Amino acid sequence: MKNSQYISEEKLLKQVIDILMEKLGPVETKRFLTLPARKRIESVKRHRLWQSKLDKDKFFHDVFSG
Repeated sequence: MKNSQYISEEKLLKQVIDILMEKLGPVETKRFLTLPARKRIESVKRHRLWQSKLDKDKFFHDVFSG
């Protein structure tokens, strides 16, 4: 396996934009870069939402079975 090393943010951004431009083209690259960030849900609300969709029996089986 190849050793990893951090590169500067400037170099990282340039490489990422170059890859996006190559794979997606200028229009889709700009569209991707300007996508709005999703608003985060407060943690208790997010947990309650997760619980409301949870199949308790399947969850317990997955967690506690070997």
